Amino acid sequence: MSEEQRAEWAARLRGLYSRPPAEWPTPDVDSSVAWVEIGLLPEPPHPANNPFSKEKADLGRLLFFDPRLSQGGQMACASCHDPDLGWADGRTTSFGLNRQPLTRNAPTVLNAAFQKQFFWDGRAESLEVQARHVMLNPAEMAGTEERVVATLSELPAYRRAFADAFGCEDITFDLVSKALATYERTLVGGHSRFDTFLRGRPDSLDDRQIIGLHLYRTQARCMNCHHGPAFSDGNLHNLGLSYYGRTFEDLGAYKTTGKAEDVGKFRTPTLRNIANTGPYMHNGLFELPGVINMYNAGMPTLRRKEHQAEDPLFPTKSPLLKPLSLSKQDMSDLLAFLDALSEPPRRIRPPELP
Repeated sequence: MSEEQRAEWAARLRGLYSRPPAEWPTPDVDSSVAWVEIGLLPEPPHPANNPFSKEKADLGRLLFFDPRLSQGGQMACASCHDPDLGWADGRTTSFGLNRQPLTRNAPTVLNAAFQKQFFWDGRAESLEVQARHVMLNPAEMAGTEERVVATLSELPAYRRAFADAFGCEDITFDLVSKALATYERTLVGGHSRFDTFLRGRPDSLDDRQIIGLHLYRTQARCMNCHHGPAFSDGNLHNLGLSYYGRTFEDLGAYKTTGKAEDVGKFRTPTLRNIANTGPYMHNGLFELPGVINMYNAGMPTLRRKEHQAEDPLFPTKSPLLKPLSLSKQDMSDLLAFLDALSEPPRRIRPPELP
């Protein structure tokens, strides 16, 4: 395609995608997928058993940055979910207590309000449960319910903050989890160039990004898993990256469910702000161009060795993954669109702790 033809194609696509999303071209999505159109983020949902209040969110913000929730005061939630690092930590895999390497990459908590299960293996059904898991995990914050409550209860400013948020000065571990989850649900993006485009500024995306948007929804097949306003279906899929029987083996959701069909399944991450949250995948072994290359090839396909012929746990890659036949220019345009999902820089200073 010549530069002139490419410019004409981009102009045509800009016209198509400047229409309401309901009038956009039909995406390339398998019939088994209940897809939702990508678009602007709604207001974050808050569960009935933990409704939003400013006082609760303010308390959760203090707790999120407070290392005293961990054994020895070593780690805060923000240690692995740093606002200056896209609410992740920029590492291959995170460090836990005493700087011991953990086995998985820290996913961003930005837009976590829109997920329906948490951790790479989906073992937590809410942000409240997720917070409890991390605080109590001996490899992470290594706290106990009693120690966390006792530590916070010794501080008059925290007792007042809990009273403001929950109407009582009696601090409980359940209330700590609820405050943390409430704050995390306020961490919402929606200020990317793509969002500006959707709000009626067709010049917000350049030609590469417009072409990349169309590829995202069609030939690149991204909408099969990364759909909806959060760019994630929130479900678990096997991408062929379990490293079954090899170094870096990770059986994914199977460790939680015990179901053979869950071997190697991991939760679909959001693609919002993706350019600022590398490295990628559950093991943090990849950069974004490499991830696109793997998807273009249809992701790795594991082959049974002789000793695995009857192995009931041998993982099966998702049928949604297929070779894409994207050119180098296509992949470059797709990366340009993903970059258009980036949030503008916003420095957030940690609060002054009690």
